Amino acid sequence: MPQQVTRLLVVFAVIGISFILARHFLIPDTFGEFGHYRGAALASAKDHEKEYAGRRECGVCHSDVEALRAGSNHATLSCEVCHGAASNHVAGPMEVKPAVNRERDACILCHGYNPSRPTGFPQVEPLSHNAPTTCVSCHSPHAPEPPATPEQCGACHGQIARQKSVSHHAGLPCTTCHEAPEEHKISPRMVQPTVPTDRAFCGACHAQPGMAASGIPQVSLREHGERYLCWQCHYPHFPEIGQ
Repeated sequence: MPQQVTRLLVVFAVIGISFILARHFLIPDTFGEFGHYRGAALASAKDHEKEYAGRRECGVCHSDVEALRAGSNHATLSCEVCHGAASNHVAGPMEVKPAVNRERDACILCHGYNPSRPTGFPQVEPLSHNAPTTCVSCHSPHAPEPPATPEQCGACHGQIARQKSVSHHAGLPCTTCHEAPEEHKISPRMVQPTVPTDRAFCGACHAQPGMAASGIPQVSLREHGERYLCWQCHYPHFPEIGQ
């Protein structure tokens, strides 16, 4: 028998024996009792002391708050995200009160500027946005819609605003390229702004020789880029970045 085959058989034998030993000594006896789970885990979980009451329990006594939240941007947020575990409060409403944090840091935890958050998620610059005023002075936590419709797109599109602020498009209003209905500022995911769809849109500024005197780079749409759309090579919010 070739030496390579012998070594391969030894490797398979070691793996097989290891698997049998692991199954015998490491896998719990109740594993597989209820599918691919440890059956005794149910009893372990049941023995844990209950900490969270659940949103439904809060609504039993606080129906007015629940109704207010139902139509707000915090409609899907559990009460205990902001007020902490509430099982003890439910068991003894008069003896144990839930936490009520009115400090800015509580709101900034979710709404402070963070480029990893989804586009359109309301974010603020903590140092420049009404500091040091507490957020609850202007926003009701249970219905946190802004008291006035934001005038600047950067209120939600912080990352884009930052990139644009150091580009050649810094002085260009967002509405030059996007039509944003007033409803978009109130319900950003329900009403979307428009976006350019063809090369001619960029050509309105960059393919007009008469604008060269103002410092706007000029190209020939017939020769430059050919069939490609401008934003396939140039990022509109920072057009200096090109392929």
